[in-house]
Amino acid sequence: MSILKEFREFAVKGNMVDMAVGIIIGGAFGTIVKSLVSDIMMPPIGLATGGVDFSDYKITLAQAADGKEAVTMNIGVFINNVISFLIIAVAVFMIVKAVNALRRQEEEAPPPPSEPTTTDKLLTEIRDELKKA
Repeated sequence: MSILKEFREFAVKGNMVDMAVGIIIGGAFGTIVKSLVSDIMMPPIGLATGGVDFSDYKITLAQAADGKEAVTMNIGVFINNVISFLIIAVAVFMIVKAVNALRRQEEEAPPPPSEPTTTDKLLTEIRDELKKA
């Protein structure tokens, strides 16, 4: 089998397409959450802490000198990323919880009544004939 044919079979499989859609939606969701944290949540938190903007909070390790930039640890950016992660984790948890609840409902639902098979019909006829006799 040629490599091109193998790749085509791999790429066209349903699971591969589902995974690609999930990754694309996940990226878009990450962008939304990042905006939620940095544009909506962090300004009030910064205001509540006396106007501190976390994204600007840095610890300077070495001052700028000789045309080189200062070496800093960007603690505020890290705090923003931790908050983003927590929000995403809670959102994913809620989605998984909802999906699991739907699956449990499907499992608990009784199976739909099935059409009797020919064997069942034949056995019913034999039973009815024996009752008559």
